Amino acid sequence: MNLRYLQLELMETAYLISKEFCKIKPGENVLITGDTENDWRAIEAVAGASQAVGGKVAVLWHAALPGFGKVGDPYIPKPVKVAIANTDVWIEFNNQWLLYSTPWDKVMEAGKVRHLCLVGMDTKRLVRMIGKINLPILNKFQNKIAEMLETAQKIKVTSPGGTNISFQNDPGRPFLMGNGIADKPGVTFPPGNITWSPIEKTMNGTIVFDGSMALGGPLSLGILKNPIVTEVKNGVIVRVKGGREAKIFEKWLADFRDPNMYNLAHAEYSCNPGAALSGLGIEDERIWGAFECGIGDQAKIYGGKSGPAPSHADSESLNTSWWLDDVQLQDEGKVIHPELVELAKKLGR
Repeated sequence: MNLRYLQLELMETAYLISKEFCKIKPGENVLITGDTENDWRAIEAVAGASQAVGGKVAVLWHAALPGFGKVGDPYIPKPVKVAIANTDVWIEFNNQWLLYSTPWDKVMEAGKVRHLCLVGMDTKRLVRMIGKINLPILNKFQNKIAEMLETAQKIKVTSPGGTNISFQNDPGRPFLMGNGIADKPGVTFPPGNITWSPIEKTMNGTIVFDGSMALGGPLSLGILKNPIVTEVKNGVIVRVKGGREAKIFEKWLADFRDPNMYNLAHAEYSCNPGAALSGLGIEDERIWGAFECGIGDQAKIYGGKSGPAPSHADSESLNTSWWLDDVQLQDEGKVIHPELVELAKKLGR
């Protein structure tokens, strides 16, 4: 890639991340982590911007882990474990996530670190999904969606690809807003999603994953050429059907020999107007109109009952239709609710 490709846009986006997202104050410690699968230009830009706004910046670079979550625990260097627990702000770029690892769990439980999770993000994605987005309008849109989701008792999601699943919400569980704002301890994600854990035993039906699938390590499937059909009963995947990718996914689940790997960990409403199907999970799970599910390890931040598992996968159903207590929110990816249509238009949707 040309070293000057999107250079000015990248610098502007990096400043936004440091100043507006992470709210870095003069003298705060800022840690940026990355691995050998990352785009160094993105890391360097954010490090420079974080230094410019007054942060005391350190960058830790290490070999990529063999997979996501706790499967990578034995391979995390000890200095990384120490560093992520002893900073004010942690910006994670790792393509093979530290997110959901045991050291990450401990950092979240301690409640002192502001973690901005940008796992796998590169120059193009930072600019496309953050720098070029009308963030104030997107925040208004997401806040309204979150309000509707939180008050809905029953949700149904379908898709042209065959998804047909329903579930109920527990109003006591948190709805995590992916808006990039890391102004308090805990984890936050790039703009364009709302994620939460429905009541697991109420999740029943069929989910057809036809976007991409992130498994971590060498088995990550990326963009799916053939859909993966999963039958879900009481929040657990009980059957997997499909072609080559489905067989890889089914074997990946079975090889952990842990029944919790079949649990649905969280649901997600996706709405970043700049996200495009690319094979990178953190982008694809923000594709406008998608329904995303996390599978396997369920972090404590979701307040659910599925519990821990050795690893975590994410995948999407595209162009979905949503009903909240029988009121239709969107139709095959197009927002139709009268309270949201104008905001969607302002976002180019």
